[in-house]
Amino acid sequence: MDKLGVDVIEAGMPIISKEERDSIRDISKEGLNAKVCGLARLDKMDIDYCIDCDVELVHLFVSTSDVQIEHTIKKSKKEIIDLAVEHIEYVKDHDLLCLFSAMDATRSDLNYLCKIYGAAEGAGVDTINIPDTVGVMVPSTMRNLILPISDSVNVPIDVHCHNDFGLAVSNSLSAVESGATQVQVTVNGIGERAGNADISEVVMSLHSIYNAKTKIKTEYIVETSKLVERFTGMRILPNKPIVGENAFSHESGIHAHGVIKNSETFEPGIMTPEMVGHKRMIVLGKHAGRHSVKQKLGEIGIIAAPQQLDEVLLRVKELGSKGKKVTDDDLYTIAQVVIGEIAKEQQMVVLDELSVMTGNKLTSTAVIKAKVKDEERIKSQTGVGPVDAALKAVQSLIKEFAVIKLMEFRIEAITGGSDALAEVIVGVEDESGNVITAKAASDDIVMASVQALINAINRLMTVKV
Repeated sequence: MDKLGVDVIEAGMPIISKEERDSIRDISKEGLNAKVCGLARLDKMDIDYCIDCDVELVHLFVSTSDVQIEHTIKKSKKEIIDLAVEHIEYVKDHDLLCLFSAMDATRSDLNYLCKIYGAAEGAGVDTINIPDTVGVMVPSTMRNLILPISDSVNVPIDVHCHNDFGLAVSNSLSAVESGATQVQVTVNGIGERAGNADISEVVMSLHSIYNAKTKIKTEYIVETSKLVERFTGMRILPNKPIVGENAFSHESGIHAHGVIKNSETFEPGIMTPEMVGHKRMIVLGKHAGRHSVKQKLGEIGIIAAPQQLDEVLLRVKELGSKGKKVTDDDLYTIAQVVIGEIAKEQQMVVLDELSVMTGNKLTSTAVIKAKVKDEERIKSQTGVGPVDAALKAVQSLIKEFAVIKLMEFRIEAITGGSDALAEVIVGVEDESGNVITAKAASDDIVMASVQALINAINRLMTVKV
């Protein structure tokens, strides 16, 4: 997050547990450029735990809507204001920055909100936060809420929007239009229920549409998103804006043709894949056109005559119409059949034998025997499992010819049962940025994984030649 350039990291709520406090304290000791924030109720013990964790900013919150006051906090509105003032002053007495949130602000009485925010400002608060705690706002009502509060206080306004109706980003942008200068966001929009405003969508909208500036280094957005996807196990949908696999992918023949000529024809222009650390891809499927097939063939070193190109396109469309992903390996095979020869070079890597050893307490080991440019080689590698070990062994076979990075790895069961036929799809990238996808199928997942990777390497070596 610090590498990405965020201003504040809300590291957690120290009162929750010892483990939470240890985690926050460790983050505070990292020497980050971002301010580290701890979350606290209007309770001095909560604040003391924040202080003990060495945070720079304490985020205080209290319910202000009638429904939450009645069923949770059960205090009068005056008592709540008095408590807010007391605890803000307690934070400031310890020379810490203070952010104050009126929880469920968007369902609270506007006059009361202005009153409690005014009292918070009088107590020395550094920033006020206006949270749409249950995600019920629309951009127009968000504007009508922010404007009068902005007129009534002289401290920075922060917003925190939930995505229950899919409007968190829109509401956040509306708040900025209306005077908010800070936006609370999460990576990949994760958060309670339907989540919170997504950092990539908010930041790129501000930068590209509003021409507003943040400290975010946008080229790390996709990298950060993928990291959080891996840590949380929450998969990014392919069609997710900015960071999704399809965000800069083009399958339609009309779209692909236009993008090949000029990327601004079917992309925003004010936002490019390079700006966020993404890549533009021409994807083959049932909507493919001649120009996209011709370009993809060129990427794997094949020049097809017009009649041959038409036949390859027809077969690509047939395969795509069956709901299958048309990989570079598929295209290579189709072209081989249609044209009669795929390239002058023989396959660089030919698998002879694979052996793996694993156990519940042992590191898995894979031994692979293969011909690399007609030279017989045997390599062994260890890994966290048989597939990981086997794939590392394959990569070690060619390390003096090319350094490749595994970008995609997916296993799909084609048939049912414990002996299911598995299809493995891999995507690899070399040091020059060439990306190739390939697949293989077998009832042995390890063998399918190895063969898919070898197929991808052979296609990649063709591209390099």
